[in-house]
Amino acid sequence: MTEKHIVLEDIDPVMFYGVGNNHLQMIKALFPKLRITARDNVLRMLGDEEQMDNAEKAIETMRKHVLHYNSISEEDILDIANGRKTKDESVKGVVAYSISGRPIKARSENQQKLIDAFENDDMIFAVGPAGTGKTYLSIALAVRAMKEKQAKKIILSRPAVEAGEKLGFLPGDMKDKIDPYLQPLYDALEDMIPAVKLQDMMDKHIIQIAPLAFMRGRTLSDAVVILDEAQNTTSAQLRMFLTRMGWNTKMIVTGDMTQIDLPNDTRSGLREAMRILKGVEGISFVELNKKDIVRHKLVTRIVNAYEAYDKDKKSKEKENIPHTHEKS
Repeated sequence: MTEKHIVLEDIDPVMFYGVGNNHLQMIKALFPKLRITARDNVLRMLGDEEQMDNAEKAIETMRKHVLHYNSISEEDILDIANGRKTKDESVKGVVAYSISGRPIKARSENQQKLIDAFENDDMIFAVGPAGTGKTYLSIALAVRAMKEKQAKKIILSRPAVEAGEKLGFLPGDMKDKIDPYLQPLYDALEDMIPAVKLQDMMDKHIIQIAPLAFMRGRTLSDAVVILDEAQNTTSAQLRMFLTRMGWNTKMIVTGDMTQIDLPNDTRSGLREAMRILKGVEGISFVELNKKDIVRHKLVTRIVNAYEAYDKDKKSKEKENIPHTHEKS
C-alpha cells in the first residue's frame, strides 16, 4: 500500500471540501480503493498505487479550478475525475472570478483597453468618472497576475485626503484612523479572495494596503501596484509614488478628474503627470467615460445631471466676469 500527502496550497480548504464536507465525500466515493482523510489544508491518501496516481492528478486539477474560479461544484468534480473539461473553461475573456463564481471581465470597449494596456505596458493611467470599473478591474488584474505567479505581491494605496475630519481627532490607533480611506480597496479584494485566505495574505504582507504617505523610501519590486484616487495627490506625492517602481513591477494609477478634493490653490498631481508623461514609451493612458459606467443605471443619470450643472455654472460665471476698461 502507498501513502501520499497533498497540500491544498493557495486556496481556502473549506471551499474545496464543500458544505458539510460534501465535496470531500464525493471525492472519496470516486476513488473507492483509497482511504482519504483531511486535516486543515492537507489530504492524506492511503491505498492502491494506480488509483492514487489518478486521484492525485484529479485533486491537483480541482485545486487549480478552485484557485482560478473561486468555486467548484459537484458537476465540476465529476467532470475533472472523468477527464472532461468543466463548463467554466468555455468562458472567454475572463480576468478573474468573484468568490460567488461570477466572471469578472470587460463590460465595455474602454474596459477592454485597460486590460490590453496591462498586458502590453508596465505603467497605466486609467481615468474616468465614478462607476466605470477602473479600480475594481485593476484589482482583478492584480489578483490574476498573482495567481498566475507573474507577481509575488499586490500593493494598493490611496491618498488620505482629510474630508472634514482631521485624522488626529478620529478614534483608534493609526490603522483605525486610515482604514476608512482604504475601505473601497478592501471591498474589491473581499469580492475576489475568500476571507480566510485574504486575511492570511495580508498577515504575510503578500497583499499590502497602505496610504500614499507610507510609500516614501520604498522600492516596489515583483508586484502589481495600484494607486487609487490619484486626482487627490499633489505633484510631489505622485512623482514620489511613480519613482518607487522596481523590477518586474506593473503600476496602475486611477483617478476621477471631476472629484478633486484638494485645496483650491493645490494642483492635482494626476493632471500634471498625464501631461508630462504623455508619449513616454511603456506608459499607457486609458480614458473611461459615462458610457463605461457599470453600476446601477441611476449612476449614469447622476453623472449626467452633475455634468449639466457644472457646465451651466461655468457658463453663468463667465457671464458675470466684470470687464476692465483700458484708459484712453
